[in-house]
Amino acid sequence: MYKLTYSTMFDPPAEMHTRFEAALQDVRAQMGGRHALFIDGADVHAGQHREKRSPIDRDWLLGSFPQATADDVDRAMQAAHKALPSWRATPVAERTRLLRRVAQLIEERVYHIGAALALEVGKNRMEALGETQETADFFNVYCDDFERQGFDHVLPNDPLPDTVSRNRSVMKPYGAWVVITPFNFPFALAGGPVAAALVTGNTVVLKSASDTPWSGRLLADCLRDAGIPAGVFNYLSGPSTAIGDALLQHPHLAGITFTGSYDVGMRIARQMSAGRYPRPVIAEMGGKNACIVTAKADLERAAAGIVRSAYGMGGQKCSALSRLYVESVVADELSQRLQAKIAAIGIGDPTRAENWFGPVVNETAYRKYAGYTQQLRSRGAKILAGGKVLAEGDYAKGFFVTPTLAEAAPDDPLWREEMFLPILTMQRVRDLDAGLSLANDSDLGLTAGMYGSNEEVQYFFDRIEAGVTYANRPQGATTGAWPGYQPFGGWKGSGNTGKAIASFYYLAQYMREQSQTLVE
Repeated sequence: MYKLTYSTMFDPPAEMHTRFEAALQDVRAQMGGRHALFIDGADVHAGQHREKRSPIDRDWLLGSFPQATADDVDRAMQAAHKALPSWRATPVAERTRLLRRVAQLIEERVYHIGAALALEVGKNRMEALGETQETADFFNVYCDDFERQGFDHVLPNDPLPDTVSRNRSVMKPYGAWVVITPFNFPFALAGGPVAAALVTGNTVVLKSASDTPWSGRLLADCLRDAGIPAGVFNYLSGPSTAIGDALLQHPHLAGITFTGSYDVGMRIARQMSAGRYPRPVIAEMGGKNACIVTAKADLERAAAGIVRSAYGMGGQKCSALSRLYVESVVADELSQRLQAKIAAIGIGDPTRAENWFGPVVNETAYRKYAGYTQQLRSRGAKILAGGKVLAEGDYAKGFFVTPTLAEAAPDDPLWREEMFLPILTMQRVRDLDAGLSLANDSDLGLTAGMYGSNEEVQYFFDRIEAGVTYANRPQGATTGAWPGYQPFGGWKGSGNTGKAIASFYYLAQYMREQSQTLVE
């Protein structure tokens, strides 16, 4: 049976394309509507709305989305706080039944949600479908994990004379939990933490990224239609600064999951530790991910994995490959293979099956790409592929650029800056140790990959400073984690907890422990 994951998406059955095309027609016919917030079990039409247009073609109006205010934030937080006692007391079997129903609805709607994601973010159809299916898997995996782990443990009784002292350890939810999501995986990186917070007994207020309000609303529809009680889940969209600050300052805020940049993540972590008492923050932050290729590597396999990780979703993944270190003796051959694969990439409307590489998400990213490539040229980098914005013909109304490979000087500042764009810098190194030293010379440590012999792979795993590591993987050098298969979390400045998404240790972060002793 075919199972869609990020690793299996490269050769899907024909039926998948047929069903996506049909769903895309349906979704296009529904574009342009007026959408609402979702607070306390009901749609709420905020006073102001903002038009959202597709980065593929700015003439495509996707819809008009509400701009929440501080009053809307307060209503959502009050609703989540009020709903907490009942939801916390809901039997685990009932909570997991409702959340598995959410997963079922997502799977039933996978093609329509995937089509909307492709239009809103600019993902190709396989990446959009993969993200939608991943979200359903998050709900199922977290239900399974919570039931399996239990989080309620009987402990040894105290050795007291003449009495019995019964001890146990119980994990309890924190309260009203806020989830703030990025634009690049607006469905999965909303659905994952929402599922984790809800299954552990917390209530949730979700705030979508400004560029992706449609995805958040589609997730809210699945939770509503699954029968999640009023107030247990609430959805907000609107300007990040105004809503984010109101959420962080709200007295009912019990904890937060944030996915985004290092600077914002660190600001949130500091703010949450500076109040009357510290509150938990799960911050998944940036990546400046490296790959090492040795002289013993299978260069064709390496080239396939490098291209997929550097340019998938336009390089706009926190896990995207950004730094490439290649042993000098194979650097020319690998470079030639990479250039050939880059030249074969279909660029254009990503809802079309022939196009793998769509636009960047907005005009800001488009302009940053132009600026970064110009900086590389001005500092003498050799542009081996790409380096151009596409502004004519079929590309004129979107934010299209070309996948870029550049051999940059070792002291170029872009080796350290998270560009979040399809720009891969390459450097020749003496050997594996030299590559490892450069790979680890970063304040970020999210993902990393390598291609080499089995002996070299183990050496790499023992010494690399990153939370998610891959070796000899053609499906992606640094990308492609899937719930239930690869936990996903960063070291150093890429994450603040040391625990990975969808790992054995993840759900415990949404609860606090209470030790209970009863003397009879």
